[in-house]
Amino acid sequence: MKKILIVDDSKTARMFIKTCFNMSGYDACTFSEAANGQEALEQMKGDFGVPDLLVTDINMPIMNGVELLKRVRVSPHTTETPVLVITSTTNKVREEDLKALGKTTVLMKPISPARLVDALNLVLDEGALDV
Repeated sequence: MKKILIVDDSKTARMFIKTCFNMSGYDACTFSEAANGQEALEQMKGDFGVPDLLVTDINMPIMNGVELLKRVRVSPHTTETPVLVITSTTNKVREEDLKALGKTTVLMKPISPARLVDALNLVLDEGALDV
């Protein structure tokens, strides 16, 4: 069973993302949630382990998504973990910097279920997650 870790400081956003996954046929996956990057790293080091897909927001307290992504990319256990970044930051330089970290797809807010599913399918087409 594939594991998906959803990281966002908004509980509503996490529920929305999970619902979109479930409606798209990925309901057999194991989901975990974190409210910030620090919680996500703790889950990856703990019982949840390394996810098959990491979905994260950028703007979060304690540890933001950029710092989380940098830490994920330097760990030998998670360097190849595909990441879907969902952000309201409309900075093209930052978007390109995130993509340059590897295996990263950036989706700009606001998002609809259809756009989220399209982004998920893009990640899947790149062989990032085989469900």
